[in-house]
Amino acid sequence: MTYEKFNAFCATLPATTYIVQWGGAHVWKVGGKVFAIGGWDDGEAAFTFKASELSYEILQQQPGLRPAPYFATRGMKWIQNYGEPGLSDHELEEYLRQSHRIVSSGLSMKKQRELGLNQT
Repeated sequence: MTYEKFNAFCATLPATTYIVQWGGAHVWKVGGKVFAIGGWDDGEAAFTFKASELSYEILQQQPGLRPAPYFATRGMKWIQNYGEPGLSDHELEEYLRQSHRIVSSGLSMKKQRELGLNQT
């Protein structure tokens, strides 16, 4: 996946905001909380996202994936897709969608309502 495709996909998710920070990384947030990052691998394309406990355990063992630098060292369940073969574009989009859902579900109920998120 390219950063252009990454940014275009993240922009389709509800209530997201985009900022370039941390040395030029493409950072996507929902409700002010980070759910996806494009960048941070010495100039090579890398995509970082929050994962469920189960996904984290499975994905960290796959070629081209690793516990995300900085996040994982602090006990957070974040994965970085940094090399080949890694995830297909479709698989990465599904994990980005899941990351958005995990992060948005952690927002206060008031904030979720304000943003129109996770409403049944």
